[in-house]
Amino acid sequence: MTRAQFVHETSSTGEWKRQGNRFTGRISRESTSAPGEGPDDQGRWPVEPGRYRLVVSLACPWAHRSIIVRRLLGLEDAISLAVVDPVRDERGWRFTLDPDDRDPVLGIKFLSDAYLRTDPSYDGRVTVPAIVDTTTGEVVTNDYPQITLDFSTEWTDFHRADAPQLIPADSATRAEMDQLIDEIYRDVNNGVYRCGFATSQEAYEAAYDALFARLDVLEDRLQDRTYLLGDTFREVDVRLFTTLVRFDAVYHGHFKCNRQKLTEFPNLWAYARRLYQLPGFGETVDFDQIKRHYYVTHENINPTRIVPKGPDPRVWTA
Repeated sequence: MTRAQFVHETSSTGEWKRQGNRFTGRISRESTSAPGEGPDDQGRWPVEPGRYRLVVSLACPWAHRSIIVRRLLGLEDAISLAVVDPVRDERGWRFTLDPDDRDPVLGIKFLSDAYLRTDPSYDGRVTVPAIVDTTTGEVVTNDYPQITLDFSTEWTDFHRADAPQLIPADSATRAEMDQLIDEIYRDVNNGVYRCGFATSQEAYEAAYDALFARLDVLEDRLQDRTYLLGDTFREVDVRLFTTLVRFDAVYHGHFKCNRQKLTEFPNLWAYARRLYQLPGFGETVDFDQIKRHYYVTHENINPTRIVPKGPDPRVWTA
């Protein structure tokens, strides 16, 4: 077996096993806490515009989801945004894009400072997205699957008037979406990482086969529909998009997901471009930061740290 990029998240058989989310508090309309207070006895923080800061990397697909949903719902004034440097060093995500290398609101140089303020014994990997409480400097949540769902359901008082309904209202369609979300997470969103971070041939090939089997299913699904659930884009489309938009630039080569490129799936490629050209999607994509993060940060996979020049991003708007 080769040397793992993340030793603590690699099994003895060479399979990548993503760490769990350490902070799982929720900002909820049902919170019994008063404004300015911490979480109630069920871990629910009060909904307060201007109080919370969403910390993201433009390179990270999990964080990118939250950027898109925040933009689509019009929550920019309610929830502030902090962007970390795409190149993460041994100390983790850095605020080196800000003056004095410090977040101007939280006053910290590293996202790990907020993690350790919340849990001084934390020794896991520091991840984005994370929502930090500006009144205490503590992390409310790094539970990325729940963050975007809560933007849709708990912050409705602050949505813009024409905000899209990202979560279906009827239970049958919601159940269908939830199943799709689970399948896409397992085989595609996390599947590309299971390919890229595998340290045995067997683990890599199992992840590769599952990835492309799922992409084939999605390609067929999109043969006669505009989006995954029909004529309206939903939360599940946001989640698939952030992986697809990185596929040819990063996952195809860097993570060895190279059976074919996204541009070689006719339906998936048309679908991804359709989303890219919608407000809130393509305008939040930064291919430079995406490529620099993956190719420079994963030194065990790309020891030269050379960042590829292509592909040409103009294909997304042609």
